[in-house]
Amino acid sequence: MGRVTSRHKVLRLDVGGDSSRVIDTVACEEPLEIRLGDEVFTVTMRTPGHDIDLAHGLLRAEGVISSREDVVSARFCSDLDTLNVLRLDVPGRDPSRAVTSTRNLASLGGCGLCGTTAVDAIENVVAAKPPETLWEPTQIVAALDELRSRQPVFDKTGGVHAAGLVPAGTSGLAIVREDIGRHNAVDKVLGAALVTDVDTRGALLVVSSRASFEIVQKAAVAGISVLACVSAPSSLAIEAADRLGVTLVAFARGSKMGVYTHDHRIPH
Repeated sequence: MGRVTSRHKVLRLDVGGDSSRVIDTVACEEPLEIRLGDEVFTVTMRTPGHDIDLAHGLLRAEGVISSREDVVSARFCSDLDTLNVLRLDVPGRDPSRAVTSTRNLASLGGCGLCGTTAVDAIENVVAAKPPETLWEPTQIVAALDELRSRQPVFDKTGGVHAAGLVPAGTSGLAIVREDIGRHNAVDKVLGAALVTDVDTRGALLVVSSRASFEIVQKAAVAGISVLACVSAPSSLAIEAADRLGVTLVAFARGSKMGVYTHDHRIPH
């Protein structure tokens, strides 16, 4: 899998039992510097691959772009030895419009902002509330089952998250991406949708992680109607989903799930 995985020696211990030295496959983690023109916009740690999708998804979530036409070109800096610096040209778009405080919150996991301030910032870049698309519980279960079946890097390493998108009025995951960062996996999916003209409004987004504030942010900006995560929601994720009109489903495992906000979209 190239730079997606790497192999390392490891001593495996069984307390009270045998020990052995083996070769383990692990998920790669490398920094990606995203530049808008000559200016550094941000640096994120990610699993290499689908980097242009990631950048489009991130810039859309931050309110810098709203369509693929806003990006004139995207290319890796050829004067460097690695593919870890990506330059995008976005003429006429002001990077200072980015939800900078939210981007810092997502990157650092906490800052001096209060939750209400963070949600306020997102409301400024959300064009409209998501459509009132209904998603049956069985559709959510099927999407999460398919997501798990389409995680080759996780199968090899156990060290990455995945996200998948089911557009409204369809069945099956149209796009699946994996990454060591749960928010990067979501950016890659939503960025790929933007680049390939897959409509995200009213869609179902499934994620193999907890439901965090930054994932709700990205879902809301993309017009996702239902966000379903396999693990727990945070308090700020619930507050944001409630205010931004996203149906938030968490602890979605097997046939069980909890619907924390806007449960009218889930027939029951």
